[in-house]
Amino acid sequence: MASGDDDDPIIEEIDVYLAKSLAEKLYLFQYPVRPSAMTYDDVNHLAAKIKPKQQRVELEMAINTMSPNYCRSKGEQIALNVDGTAYDETNTYSAKVMDKQTFSSIQATTNTSRYAAAVFRKGELHVTPLTGILQMRPSFSYLDKADNKTREREAANEGGDSSQDEAEEEAKAITVRFARPESEQARQRRIQSYEFLQRKQAEEPWVHLHYHGVKDSRSEHEKQYLFCQSVDASQNTELVKTPKEYLAMLMPPLAEEKVVKPVGPSNVLSMAQLRTLPLGEQVKTLMKNVKVMPFANLMGLLASGTDSTAVMRCIQQVALLVQGNWVVKSDVLYPKNTCSPHSGVPAEVLCRGRDFVMWRFTLERSLMRKEIASIIKLPPEDVKEFLEHVAVPRINRGWEFLLPTDVDFVKKHQDVAHRQHMLWLGIQSKLEKVFNFSKEDFMPKNSPQPEPVHVSGEQRLKMAQDRAQEKQSSLQKDLDSKRAVHIKQEPVSDREDEPMDTSSPPSSSSIPNGSINGYPTATSPSFDHTNGNGGSPTNTPSQELQDFVIKTFRKHFVLTLNEFKRLFNLHLASMPAGHSVFHSISDRMLQEAVLSCQCKQIMVPFPAQSTASPDEQKVFGLWETGEEFDKHRRLLFDLFTKNYRVRRNIVQARLAEELGDVSKPEIDRLLKCCSSHAGMWYLKGTIQS
Repeated sequence: MASGDDDDPIIEEIDVYLAKSLAEKLYLFQYPVRPSAMTYDDVNHLAAKIKPKQQRVELEMAINTMSPNYCRSKGEQIALNVDGTAYDETNTYSAKVMDKQTFSSIQATTNTSRYAAAVFRKGELHVTPLTGILQMRPSFSYLDKADNKTREREAANEGGDSSQDEAEEEAKAITVRFARPESEQARQRRIQSYEFLQRKQAEEPWVHLHYHGVKDSRSEHEKQYLFCQSVDASQNTELVKTPKEYLAMLMPPLAEEKVVKPVGPSNVLSMAQLRTLPLGEQVKTLMKNVKVMPFANLMGLLASGTDSTAVMRCIQQVALLVQGNWVVKSDVLYPKNTCSPHSGVPAEVLCRGRDFVMWRFTLERSLMRKEIASIIKLPPEDVKEFLEHVAVPRINRGWEFLLPTDVDFVKKHQDVAHRQHMLWLGIQSKLEKVFNFSKEDFMPKNSPQPEPVHVSGEQRLKMAQDRAQEKQSSLQKDLDSKRAVHIKQEPVSDREDEPMDTSSPPSSSSIPNGSINGYPTATSPSFDHTNGNGGSPTNTPSQELQDFVIKTFRKHFVLTLNEFKRLFNLHLASMPAGHSVFHSISDRMLQEAVLSCQCKQIMVPFPAQSTASPDEQKVFGLWETGEEFDKHRRLLFDLFTKNYRVRRNIVQARLAEELGDVSKPEIDRLLKCCSSHAGMWYLKGTIQS
């Protein structure tokens, strides 16, 4: 030992003092985004504030806008995005340029008991415990403010006429719900929630501070508090210990270690914890969490070697058999004296409703949610929860049972299946009394479907060929009797009076008299080569076509040629076979028919980048109906000849200028021939998606 001491001699002894003057006020600031050589000591600090309980600090520092490294255009753009063009006392950047930045703190560590600040002077080391260690990082909250400004401007643009664009919403019934008493467990979860913590943090007020620089006289004065004010050993009892006490601090006696279980959510149980429970509780816990499960899966979750007979006894106490799978009982999910977390409905009512859903799934694979809700009369949130436990939504098929039918289990355990069937009959009789229905109401009206027969591809092809040969004669008769007219899409050419395409398909050779679907072709004797209007001596629209035009435009008021052709095709398709009164019709004939029925073409100035087709750019409006309201409609059409979209207030101002005061219902009636998008109004059919 002596030789060891000689090799490592004591060079100097230093007295250590504990300073307490700043023990609860001393913070260490770290700036991790800049190297230690680039300090902020010479930067002008504009403001400082702190939340002492949260140890949260914000510093506002000036930016040197005259620096050659500063981009002034970017600074002005950021200030414009944040504050807008208007001047306000609450503006972030009053100079209309980003001339400052904010630093916000985060705690580097929550336990500072091992950290202290030390000052060495005249052979003495003075140590002051740290209250907090904070890392100061740039705050980008001004970007959030800029985003909010952008959203406000967009909302103002879109919602400027929203009160007039949309009709008043109909009155709707509301459901009044009363909050149930909060349990201690729920209160603890609420207190630990992120939303609650955020609200508590926001409640603590900021304490505004005055910043003093490093070389400021006040700072020099405060630095003196880093030294222990009393050098008397009796005042530093924390550092004066006997050898025995010091040894106990270095090597504390062994204490019995307490095993701390990991804290998890109250509704989560690990498999290791689960297997420490009795078998009945294990089965109940699993079914309560999974809701629906095949028996084989349940056995796989339990410990290996578990007796299946014992499990079968336990499962029948907490679950019911539905399509060969086990579904947890309603009274296990909704115990007595509880209520729905969604609507506050008592547990007894919930159990009856859920039992009805489960009983229906014993009869069929899929259910319709609306049908269920109309019978059990429970809020939609509860009905949806029932279905989500045991089913999945399918398109056009309602809610389908979650698992396939376990036929193997039913065959293997016929006694259990029979016992469960008898149990369901008892539940059914109770449900019939409560909900006033009979089982026959839900039985399928058609006869049961036979078991599917698997047919190979070759067999299907041969069967299809046989059926086609048998029905060939009847199909030929139907083809001869059907008449159909389709308006063709015109090629871009100068001949607008070109008739519809009536070229003969290969199978048309069997149709006599040179006609297609009963209409004359170019080779037919009755075809007029002069005007392309088969059998029609002139281009004058028929009375039937004029009636259709008048009826359609009195309903829609404004139509593009493309939309009018679509409606005309629908009209032709709705006519009985062989009863068509229209002959071959071109686009030119349709336009002439429209213009001859008190309608006019509206020359809408579509934008150059418009993707509308030529037929979509031809817009026609009803000009004359004999009513006083025609004046209003003409003024509206005139506005759309100057611009392809207008605002509602422009329409209102034009009507007031020409016709005097116009009421809101009249404007609403006038704009029925328009569509609204983003605060602007377009004639129907002209708005581009």
